[in-house]
Amino acid sequence: MGIKAALPRYELYLYTAVLSVALIWATTWIFEASSENVNRKAFRESVKPGWYYFGRKMDVADFEWMMWFSTFRNHILFALTGHVIFAKIFTLLAPKHRSLVFGVYGALAVLVTMGWTFVALVVSHCIILYSVALIKRKWMCFAAGLATLASIKLEPYNSWQEALVTGSFHLQDILFYGGCGFSIMRCMSFALENCEKKDGSYTFCDLLKYNFYLPFFFFGPIMTFDKYHAQANSTKLSRKEREMWNITTKALLHLGLIVMVDVFFHYLYILTIPSDMKLVTKLSDWCLAGLAYSNLVYDWLKAAVMFAVINTVATLDHLDPPQPPKCITMLYVFAETHFDRGINDWLCRYVYDYIGGDHDQIFKELLATLCTFAITTLWLGPCELVYIWSFFNCFGLNFELWVAKFFSIPPFSTIEGVMGEAMSRRIRGLFNAANFWAIVLYNVLSLNSLDFAKLVGRRLIFKGFPLSTLSVLLVTYCGVQLVKERERQQALQEDAEAVKPLDGGKEKAE
Repeated sequence: MGIKAALPRYELYLYTAVLSVALIWATTWIFEASSENVNRKAFRESVKPGWYYFGRKMDVADFEWMMWFSTFRNHILFALTGHVIFAKIFTLLAPKHRSLVFGVYGALAVLVTMGWTFVALVVSHCIILYSVALIKRKWMCFAAGLATLASIKLEPYNSWQEALVTGSFHLQDILFYGGCGFSIMRCMSFALENCEKKDGSYTFCDLLKYNFYLPFFFFGPIMTFDKYHAQANSTKLSRKEREMWNITTKALLHLGLIVMVDVFFHYLYILTIPSDMKLVTKLSDWCLAGLAYSNLVYDWLKAAVMFAVINTVATLDHLDPPQPPKCITMLYVFAETHFDRGINDWLCRYVYDYIGGDHDQIFKELLATLCTFAITTLWLGPCELVYIWSFFNCFGLNFELWVAKFFSIPPFSTIEGVMGEAMSRRIRGLFNAANFWAIVLYNVLSLNSLDFAKLVGRRLIFKGFPLSTLSVLLVTYCGVQLVKERERQQALQEDAEAVKPLDGGKEKAE
């Protein structure tokens, strides 16, 4: 059945009302748990003084968020502002060489921040993978790239390389592993794209310019070499209509999201509460469901805001960077689940789509997902939690295809054809609601802990059955139908926009 199946308007209003009430209800439970337990001994490390005049403490459990928007905010803004200024000046003076300016400024900024030994280490990785790229064998590029990536993810090789970097400032570990990890993935992209180049090879200078682009260097996202090389070396630098207005609007929107997160951190301790298992066991089923869901929403919001800051700079450089990930609220299938669109695009281009093709054959899909999550496991850093996360997400992706194949054969396909599009959408929504919570539980364990994920699963599936289980699924079903309605409206709008040029062409011909 198509995505354009419509439901009665009163039914959608009912879904909206149910979802709104449930979200408010769960939020009140989390607010009460936060306020009543603010002085717990277990909260001392992660709940610090916040708004003095309002008497509110702040959840500071997420180091990444505090680093970006509190502790090292000025340093990050200074580096990115310098990049924007230099990039703008040399884009006006020498547009043909702006990619070189990007690379030189980035290399100097990394040199000042991390020291010459770190730069030498990154360049050595570039030399190794560039040498392999000249052979133009994809399997050799993958082998060399994954071996290099393993050298910074596995002991004792990662400790030995980290010891080469001098200095002891607070961000050194994060910048070291972020810089080296993203650098190796970019080098692999370069090597694999070089294999596709028919006439000759790209130069080592092309690799360095691509790799040392400062906005992407430490934190991503990854922009594959083919796209970056074409866009950074383009001399057609005109802006689209209202592009600067859109950039400004998005910047203000994300500034508002930062303020909103700051407000939430003073009233809802969604990151600290799951770390205190003694407290968590005393909370209601609704509070646990709200905590699990809000942690994933926050992780998406964090990724969206941090990538938005970087993407704004990249857009000012006339690049089209990977967009922020799709909101967890909009996800009800594993195929669209990711928290870093850059890594997702990289994996799809070079592994998942390359092996899986149209993703319609069971065994090819299984092989594609196994290879994809094997590389993802290495990227994240092999450990028990990552193994479990990879297994369940790999299973979920394949299980979706198995279920779709099973229900596509008679008599199920015949029954669906008879029942009508609206009823088909409702039944599919029931399966999607269950799938949504599978996505939440499979991913919350990587954000919080395995114990918290197991507790939420036990309470919602077993101990809370049937009242909590069915009520949570009902609310989720309402949310899924509203997401499907949004997708339906977007599909209709896209169809209308596609028809306009055709109608315009007919009028001109007449």
